[in-house]
Amino acid sequence: MAKPTKYATPICLALSALAAVGIVFGLLGYPVPLFICLLPTVIYEVYRTQGESTKWVSWALLILVVLELVFILADLNLDLGTFFREEEKYVGGYYVPLGDVKVVGLAAQAVLAVILFTRTRGVYTKWLAVIIFLTAFAAVYALDATYFERLLRLGTDEALRQTY
Repeated sequence: MAKPTKYATPICLALSALAAVGIVFGLLGYPVPLFICLLPTVIYEVYRTQGESTKWVSWALLILVVLELVFILADLNLDLGTFFREEEKYVGGYYVPLGDVKVVGLAAQAVLAVILFTRTRGVYTKWLAVIIFLTAFAAVYALDATYFERLLRLGTDEALRQTY
């Protein structure tokens, strides 16, 4: 059964504003408020999604956001490149640059947000997926600008490869 939409627009507007505040904090060098501001959006996404696969994706997003907060608050670092002894890993037909687990987790969040956007039918779940994607994108830049550049270059190369 579809979730009620009576208050969905004001809730999504408020979550958009909250995410914007979080992004500003993140870009100013304070990543914890960014994730705290993102958390209500992901929780509302979990509530709104109804399909079997989209429900699992939204729960995975919630778990990733909580783990990101834990890793940042505990100042835990795990370099996946060192762990796997390679700079990139071939995943699902794409080469994904490896680095600190916090940044790779954000890249995973962005991918999961894209999956939600493409698989959901509701305008509000799509809206929430866009908020999550943009916030994850900004958080990657806030945490590691060099990794952001690598992802951007990888995305551009892939887009050009798909075009030609």
